[in-house]
Amino acid sequence: MRRLPATATPLANRAGIGLRHQHAAEFIATRPAVGWVEVHAENYFGGGPAPAGLERVRRDYPVSLHGVGLSLGGTDPQDERHLARLARLVERIQPSLVSEHLSWTTAGGAYLNALLPLPYTEEALDLICVRVDHVQSTLGRRILIENPSSYLAFSDSDMSEPEFLAALAARTGCGLLLDVNNVHVTAENCGLDADAYLDALPADAVGEIHLAGHQRNEIGDAVVLIDDHGSPVASSVWRLYVRALRRFSRVPTLIEWDSNLPELTVLLDEARKADAIATAETRSCHAEVA
Repeated sequence: MRRLPATATPLANRAGIGLRHQHAAEFIATRPAVGWVEVHAENYFGGGPAPAGLERVRRDYPVSLHGVGLSLGGTDPQDERHLARLARLVERIQPSLVSEHLSWTTAGGAYLNALLPLPYTEEALDLICVRVDHVQSTLGRRILIENPSSYLAFSDSDMSEPEFLAALAARTGCGLLLDVNNVHVTAENCGLDADAYLDALPADAVGEIHLAGHQRNEIGDAVVLIDDHGSPVASSVWRLYVRALRRFSRVPTLIEWDSNLPELTVLLDEARKADAIATAETRSCHAEVA
C-alpha cells in the first residue's frame, strides 16, 4: 500500500459541523465551541468573499474540504481544470482533510448534479484506482473516499461495497470517510446487515465519520429511505454510530445538514450530542479493559 501524507494538522477526534453559507456570518461572529468545520470545496473555487471568509474561519478552526465534482467513478476523461482548482484551494486553505465520493457525476461532458452509483467490478476498481492515484499525486496528500447511499444493487457486481472500498484503500493508500447514515440507508434499502458492513471495512483506513438525517418514504407496501441531509440524526443512526465507535475507535465526526437548514444552534447541539456519545463510549471501553 502506498503511503501518502494525510495532513499537516490532523483534526482532533471531536465533532464538527458542515458550514453552509447561510450560517457563515453568524459562525464567524460568534466563534462557537465546535471542534472543526467541513465545507463543500466547489463552493470556494471562485474569488470574492467566500474563500476569504473561509480563510477567516481557518484561522480559528481546522477545516475539511469535501468535494462533490471529481466524478471519480466516471468514464469521462478526468476534468483537469476542476482538479487544478481544487489543488489551488487546498494550497490556499491548507485543510486538515480532503474527501470525495465513491460515485460518478458526469457523462458525455455533462454534469448531472447527482452522486450516481457504480458497479463493484474489477474493471470499475481499476478505473477508480487510477483516478484516486492521480488526484492524490496532484494534491500531494492522501484523500478520503466516502461510501454512497444506495437504492438498488447492480446485478453484475463482483464484490460487496465494503470489499470494494477496502480494495481501493489497499491499492491507493487513500483513507475512507465512513458515512454512518449512508450505511444505514443502504442496508435498509438493499437488505444488508449494517453491522457486517462495518466489520468488513479496514479499521485503520477510516479517517472521518459523517452523521446526517434521512427521509422515510412509504411506497405501497415498500419503505425507501432517502439520504436527504435535511433532518436531525435518527435514533437508528445514533445506534449504528456507537457500533462504529466500537469498531473504529473515536475519529473526527461531522454533523452533515444540507437541506431544510435549521438554526446554527441546532447543528451545534447535534455536534455536542455526538461528542457526548463518543466520550461515553470511550470511557465504557476503558472501563471494560480495566
